[in-house]
Amino acid sequence: MPLKPVHALVGGDLFLQLEKLSELLKAAGGQVQRIDVDGETAQLGDVLDELRSFAMFSASKFVVVRDADDFVSRFREPLEEYCAQPSASSVLVLRLSSLPKGQRIYKQISATGQVHDCEPPKNLTPWIIERGKRIHKITIKPDAAELLKELIGADLGRLDNELAKLALVTSGTVDIQAVTGAVAFQRDQQLFDMTNEVAAGNTAHALRRWRQLCQLDSSAEFRAVTWLGMWLEDVRTFLTSPSAFKNSWKYRDKLPLFKKTATSLGPASASRLVEALAEVDYRSKNGLGEMKDNVERFLLSINK
Repeated sequence: MPLKPVHALVGGDLFLQLEKLSELLKAAGGQVQRIDVDGETAQLGDVLDELRSFAMFSASKFVVVRDADDFVSRFREPLEEYCAQPSASSVLVLRLSSLPKGQRIYKQISATGQVHDCEPPKNLTPWIIERGKRIHKITIKPDAAELLKELIGADLGRLDNELAKLALVTSGTVDIQAVTGAVAFQRDQQLFDMTNEVAAGNTAHALRRWRQLCQLDSSAEFRAVTWLGMWLEDVRTFLTSPSAFKNSWKYRDKLPLFKKTATSLGPASASRLVEALAEVDYRSKNGLGEMKDNVERFLLSINK
């Protein structure tokens, strides 16, 4: 079945857009000439010229307009005319964050081509289970899927990467033990180790870990505030009710150290550190020092 001449990839999830784009390219065949343009600067005439002219070294053209919302707004009427009578020898792909169904261009694309929903699912658990079965050929138990969602969040690209890893290290069925054993991100584990080093009084060692992390992973300094906030929330939860602490699984063999650290800090210090971490976040986001340095000062304050 030939590929339809117009496609709109609509939604805010980059992973889903790129996956659908890959599927369309595969369906277009190996002899297609791909052309990418920036929707914020592209001119309609140039795009239409590409779509209506013959490809010199391939059978057809595949024109992708990324960030196409502004492009559609600027050239709505002529685009509607093109979508009503598109070139039979080319494929136009518009990558959009939104496209209301009531608009005429939505109806035109639906009539001659296809609109693809690229919004992330509202409930990730069924998506994880279905994705694991369909793409990675693994069976994920519902509680394991819930845990995976809690560990990683709504980043579909990272979820898919972890599903691929689980497919390699399991025999085909994924339970909670498999997730806790395989889906601890290395950098997050290093952040955990660094925090406990500081809390145990090994400040110099912890600071070395922190500086190495920032050198190896530029995102570490931005993820640190989130991770430290989760760690402090666990500390306060444990101190409030040690026997009912539900996040023991996160610490695995480090649980005794976590409990010792939390107990030594106590409720007053934990509350002080929550306020200090909020100050780190505020200062860093308002240009009052670099995030890396502000986090380092926070680490030094833990034992004060």
